[in-house]
Amino acid sequence: MREVNFTKMHGLGNDFVVINNLDGSVPLNNERIAELGDRRTGIGFDQMLVIQAASVAEAEFDYRIFNTDGSEVEHCGNGARCFAKYVHDKKLTSSQLIPVNTSAGLIHLKLLDNGEVTVKMGVPVFNPDKIPFIADTEQDHYSISVGGHTLNVGSVAIGNPHVVLQVDNVDTADVSTLGPLLESHTLFPQRVNVGFMQIIDAKNIRLRVFERGVGETRACGTGACAAVAIGHKQGLLDKSVNVTLSGGPLKIVWEDFNTSIEMTGACSTVFEGQTRM
Repeated sequence: MREVNFTKMHGLGNDFVVINNLDGSVPLNNERIAELGDRRTGIGFDQMLVIQAASVAEAEFDYRIFNTDGSEVEHCGNGARCFAKYVHDKKLTSSQLIPVNTSAGLIHLKLLDNGEVTVKMGVPVFNPDKIPFIADTEQDHYSISVGGHTLNVGSVAIGNPHVVLQVDNVDTADVSTLGPLLESHTLFPQRVNVGFMQIIDAKNIRLRVFERGVGETRACGTGACAAVAIGHKQGLLDKSVNVTLSGGPLKIVWEDFNTSIEMTGACSTVFEGQTRM
């Protein structure tokens, strides 16, 4: 093991450890990442974000994301905002619009004058084979049986798989029971992030998200985009929606079905530290 510098950050309470691995010298061991993710015996985080040298000409950096259980995932919207702030604050880039390569493809991070960050999250994907989700055909609504309930849900990929169900009130939604049951449902071969959406009106929703490999988090950027994309596709939401999560607000804009969905929100640095990896 070697000493590694890290930065603790959060986006609306969704918290991260950020590691600079531009020189490729930091060993990325899934078991060690899970140990560091433990909130009692490690640092504690929802995800570890790793900055690496760009592997494609179109990007300034590569961006890897590891859950608190050590599993690697494709995308994290709140993490992307923290990523942008980190590389800017550490003077790793002078760009205000930063192209970043992820395992799900290229994303663009835009630093705003008020300190918030807008992320172009990519075009939502509803094809079940590409989510992946086992279904005969693409539909706006699917029925899933779980835990003695038959649920009416929508499903989409925002670089990672999501299922969203509408609830009357997120405060009383059975997230702790239905979240893990849906996350590991056999219809989702790579597991799935689970959104519980309460529609206030066409421009405002409340949302709780049970994240795959993490559990319920205070905020989820891809989850907010998934909820808006599904709600808009079902004719329930407008193109621009304010999403209120327990950690705070995000603004999601999806101008056209063939364009990238955009997320804007705040991010913060908490502290710097060192660990062994």
